[in-house]
This record gives sequence, C-alpha cells and structure tokens, in this order.
Amino acid sequence: MNKGAGKIFERFTILVMLFFTFFIFPDSNAQVGFPYCEDFQDNSTQSATVFGGSARLLQGVLRLTDAQLEQNGYIYIDIPFPSAFGIKTSFEFFVYGGNGADGLTVFLFDATTPNFSPGGFGGSLGYAQRGQTSGLTRAYLGIGLDSFGNFGNSGEGKIGGFFGGGDTLYPNSIVVRGAGSGLSGYQFVTGKWTNNEGAFGLPVADRFPLESGGTGSARVTDPNIPGYRKLFIDMEPHPGGVGYSISVDLMVTTTPGNPRMVKVFDKTDYIFEAPENLKIGFAASTGGLTNIHEIRNLQVEVSDQDRLENPIGTDIDDKASCEGQENTYEITSQEITLPNEGSSIRCLQLYGSLDEIEAEADDICSQGRCRPENREMVLPQGTFRAADEGGSFTFFPNIGFVDETVEIYYTITDNYGKTSSGNFIRLLIQESPEPVKIIGQGLDENEEEIRLCEGDGILLSAVGEEVYVRFEWFKDGVLIPDSNSAGYFAIEAGEYTVTAYNSKSCPTESGTFLLINPAFPNLRIEDPVVGCTPGMTLDVRNFILDHNEKDFDYRLENPLGQFLVNDEMASVGLSGFYSISVKHKDLECWSEPVNFELIIVMESLNSRFEYEVDGTGITGDEGGGIFIDDPIRFNDLSTGGAIAWNWDFGDGNSSSEQSPVHVFGKKGNFLIKLTVTNELGCEDTLEMELPLTQSFRVMFPTGFTPTLSENQFFRPKTKGIIKMELLIFNLWGNMLFRTVDINSDGWDGRVNGELMPSGNYVYRINMESIDGDSIEESGKFILIR
Repeated sequence: MNKGAGKIFERFTILVMLFFTFFIFPDSNAQVGFPYCEDFQDNSTQSATVFGGSARLLQGVLRLTDAQLEQNGYIYIDIPFPSAFGIKTSFEFFVYGGNGADGLTVFLFDATTPNFSPGGFGGSLGYAQRGQTSGLTRAYLGIGLDSFGNFGNSGEGKIGGFFGGGDTLYPNSIVVRGAGSGLSGYQFVTGKWTNNEGAFGLPVADRFPLESGGTGSARVTDPNIPGYRKLFIDMEPHPGGVGYSISVDLMVTTTPGNPRMVKVFDKTDYIFEAPENLKIGFAASTGGLTNIHEIRNLQVEVSDQDRLENPIGTDIDDKASCEGQENTYEITSQEITLPNEGSSIRCLQLYGSLDEIEAEADDICSQGRCRPENREMVLPQGTFRAADEGGSFTFFPNIGFVDETVEIYYTITDNYGKTSSGNFIRLLIQESPEPVKIIGQGLDENEEEIRLCEGDGILLSAVGEEVYVRFEWFKDGVLIPDSNSAGYFAIEAGEYTVTAYNSKSCPTESGTFLLINPAFPNLRIEDPVVGCTPGMTLDVRNFILDHNEKDFDYRLENPLGQFLVNDEMASVGLSGFYSISVKHKDLECWSEPVNFELIIVMESLNSRFEYEVDGTGITGDEGGGIFIDDPIRFNDLSTGGAIAWNWDFGDGNSSSEQSPVHVFGKKGNFLIKLTVTNELGCEDTLEMELPLTQSFRVMFPTGFTPTLSENQFFRPKTKGIIKMELLIFNLWGNMLFRTVDINSDGWDGRVNGELMPSGNYVYRINMESIDGDSIEESGKFILIR
C-alpha cells in the first residue's frame, strides 16, 4: 500500500493520506476521561484501571481482600479529571464471610502524583498513616466504610477522631478524612455511625450494619435480599468556591423485598482546596480480624452536570476521497465547539442515521466507553473507521464508485462524557491517480539513491503515467515549503518523497529516494612519522591507522606543496611538516587535512657494550677468568643519542639501567642483548655471547716455611668452594693433620706442638664447589725450616 499525505479542506483540517496508509486502531476498550463505567462481570477491565496488593477480578466482581489476616488491596483509575466540576460515583459493595475487619475506602488524590503508593492498611484502610507507614501519596480526601471501628479514632498515629480522638473503637462508621502527605495530615473531618445510637448515630429507622453477614456468609447481589449494599457519593463544587459539598447515600436492604435509601451526609462542607486535577481510587484492608471486601457495577462521572454542555459538531459536506486508497481525516478542536473548561475530544463515534444517535443519547456509559461497534462502519462504497481516541477517522473507498457520494453520521464525545447531537459526514469518491516515481538526473530510473559530497545536489523529477496538477515534496517526512513543481533540486542529505495530485485533488505518493552524504572515516596517523636510517625513504601509508585503500583514497601534501596520492606515498624521504586527507573512492571531495611531522634522522642509532668483572678489568680467562658468582659490569658504549636501555641477560633477568651489574650464579653460554631507543622512538639491538664455564678454582703451593713470617701455613688458595676437608700425611702414610673448616689457615707444620722436620709430605683434599661439583685431589709438597 502507498501512504497518504496531508490535505487541508476549507476550515476543516482533513489529512488525506496517500495510497493505503495504515491507520492503527488497537483492539481495546480504552477511554480518556469520564464517565468511567465498569461492572467487572466479564472478568476484564479497562486499561486505565491500575491494580495493587491483593486486588483482582474474581467471579464477576472486583475483590479487594479475602477473608484473611493482614490483607490489603486497591485500585485506582488512571484518568485525571478537573476538580472544578466535582465528581460522583456509585458502586455495589460486598462485605461478608469474616469476623469484622476492617473496611474499605473511596479516595481522591492529586493527579500529578509521579509515583502512586497507598497508605497504611489495617485500621487506616489504605488511606491514612499507620505508625511509621506513610499515608496515601498526595492524598486529597478519603471516605472510609469502617466495619471494625479504627478509621474513626486516633490510634496508630492517625490525627483526630470521634470526640477528638482516642483509641476507642467505633464500628459500623462512615468517616471522612482530609488531605495528607507522608506522616502528616489525613485528619478526621466528620463521621456517622450506621448501626449505633449516640451523637453521631443515624435515626433508628435508618440504621444498618455495613457487613452483609459474618463467618460463612455469602455475597448478596439481589437488592431484594437482606445484606445488599450500594453506595452513592456526590461531591459538588462548594458554593464558596473552595472544596466540595459532600453527599453520601446508601441503598440498603435489611428486610426482604424492601431496599431503602439512607442518607448519611447531606451536602457536608469539605473546605480543602483541591489540586487542579484529581484521580479516584478504592482500597480495602484487614488486620487482626477478617472479611471479604468486593465491589462491582462501578460508575464514576462528573458531578456538576448542569454546568457542562454538549460539544457542537459540524457537518462535513462534499469532501473528497480517493478511490482505492485509505484516506485519513482529522476533526480537531478548532473545527468543533468544546464548551467545557479543560475539555478535549475523547472519541468520534460513527452511525448510519440520526435515529441511532438518539437511541443512545441517555446511555451515559455507552458514551463513556466509546464502543468499538461505533468506531467502524462498512458500506458498499467503502469502510469508515474512527480512532480509539481523538477526532481522527479514515475512509477506504472501494473500486467502482467514482463520482458517487457516501454519507454517514457522527458524534463527538469529550473527556467529561458530554456528546454532540450528531452531524453528517458526506464524502465524494474521486478517481485516484497513477503512481508517481522519483528519477534523479543522470541516473537509471531504477536507481533510488545517490551518494554526493556535502553541498553537491541533484535534480529530482516526479514522473508518472498521469497529468499531475500539483506536487508536494517531502524530506524525512517533512513538507518542503514552496516545492509545488515536478522537479526539486535536492542538496541536503535525507529521504525524499513526492506527493502528486491529479485534477481531482487525489494524491499518489512516490517511493523514497535517498540522498547520502557519507561521513569520512576517522583519519589518524602517527605523529611524528620517523625514519631511523639516514637517507632512507618511507611508505607513509604504513603509518595510517586503519588504512583502507579498497574503499578510500589518501592524499599527502609535502612541505613543497606537492600532492601525492595512494601509491605515490610509497617512497617519501624529505623531513618536514606534512598533511594528509582521505576521500571515498566514488566521490571527489576530500576530508579536512590532518597535520603531522615526518623526520628522517641525520645520525644512526647504534647499540654497543662491553663487560668485565666489576672493578677488576677482567674480561676473560686472562687474569684468572670470570666465575659464575662474579658481579659482571655491562658498560654501555652506544652512539646516536640513546635515551633508554633495555638489557636482556639471557637468563630470564633484565635491566633498564644504562650500565648495570649482574650476577649469573650458574654456568652457561648467555646471549646478552642490549636494545637502545632514542627520543624519536628509533631502536637498535646488539647481541653478544657471554660464556661462564668456571664455578671454582683451587691452587696448591709446592711448599711452605712455618718458621718464617710469611708462608707459614700449608693450604690451597680457592675460589667458588663451599666445603673442604684437608688431610696431611708423611711419606709413611701417617696422618699428621685434618680440618673441615673452610676458613682454616691450614697446617702450621707441627704435630702436638712439635715442628716436623724438613722434607716431603703428602696432602689429600675433598671439596664441593658452589654449583655442586665434587673435587678430590692429592699431591706432595715440601716443608722448609
């Protein structure tokens, strides 16, 4: 289906949509405003009814509580109504099946409340505060039907009560409490006892209990059977201008076949200034005792009906509709008269004759519900449908009725439930035009989009098999001013459509033509771009992040003002400041340039180093060699401006010092690697092998002179030895000396204090090196004296 476009017919704003506009009519009974009528007997309710607590639909009633301890349930009608006209409500209520708790309330609260929350339950009946539990949010008024008797006293933190307060129970009471918020307010205003004598009691003939029956009793729905109850509340705007005059009546049956009306309050003053808009709700609760609380046949409407007037509709005569497509019209509040303050169009209802309208005139609930059967009318010429809310309707003319006129009747109902007397809608069915198509200049007729650089444009033409007399061009669904021609030069990116009208003012809408200004990719490049070898050239493309030459072109401007594109950027060797831009391959516009610096270094960075046993100058086997536990100094000799050093010692250890000292502690051939970095990020690496094969050294003297000041002791010189056993023998194999002390000075040439004669002696030694090697050696030496 093609979509319709707007069209203004004389003083009515009638939106005529293009081919086959889908106008959505939800399958619901939703309403906005009053009267609100709900019997609950089909176990369904309107979408504006909000449930909470234990409230639920059950057996054709709204059950607020079961006969259980400490239960609560509530509903409220999420429809705001202006407080200026008051409100009245009526409903049957059923209190039965328990042992006397607690009661139910009718409450009003500020319609602007953002987050609804009921008050304390139990004796507070979901309205007033209860201890540290807040009362109902932004409450304005609560009328409680109190079976147990707590709603009319000051217990549990409530303010005021019968005789000024106290904890005395006043069962079978109807009590009015005032406005409140949080833990303040909700004060006692007035009350009546329905079944007791005394200052607040009803006349004897009027008295009755609020409950239908006690434990085991059943719901009473027949007005002729004792136990039936129906409540009527009327809150008229107070003559003084502030608050309301409250009247409360009950239909009560206490004897078979004799329902009677009992007046509880007659225009009682309630002088509290009301918010601009209110909402209404209902709650019930139990505490330490039980009761079932239910309601049904609920009706809520405006109280001050005398001040309300019916809307005045207007005849819609001989307006155009277009064959074979859905035409949408809107009757707004500018085209009809809405006389009531704060009123709006709730719904439009359709009828075949004025007689049908008059037949429903006295049924306020039928008007209030805006019945689904009155929102659709199927005729031979086509189908009318009215929206659920507001003044919109559609007509789809069937094929074959060109130049014929179709007529139906309609009413307008406002949000107070007031309804116009009825007017006709008369539409002329006209021939719809042939389809229209948008063709871009220079494009194939099947091309429906084009990519252009920002600021470039294209001439779009509306083409079809019809003589069109008027055109309307739209961008992104918005009408383009002064676009009444077959061509439009489009510059801005967006979705373009055109509506073309034939000589009978029937429209046809094109499909969408898309003008795209593709965004440039996020162009990022390293800065600076560095070449680390003097005289080298660079491929600048390697430094572009997310480089994509398949979809984009890249353009480089060098310091000489020359431009290099794509492959031409592969060999750049001039230092200086550059800029780079990108474009889509199918377009000719370049992005804003990104500036960066390119540097080719003048001096190479070279990594060099030497090593030695720290502080000795020993670099190899000369001088005794390098041992595994020697501290080795690595001296940096790099050139070219190194500012950072990274040493890898080949044994899992590293260092960032310029010239570090490292102890390996084990044998091996270690690959030493030094990587240096300069301030531009250039790096150079040198690798050098360091063999460590010596873990110990043992040197034995050939003789010693125990009688001189030097060379007095015989023992080997060692390095890398951690355990030692030294034994001395004469040539006959007798052991003369033994020690296992690694720190011993050795043999002093004496046995039991007596110096041994000069001559040859024999040593034997057992040792363990630092890396676990075992060493056993023996030999001869000379004692000289």
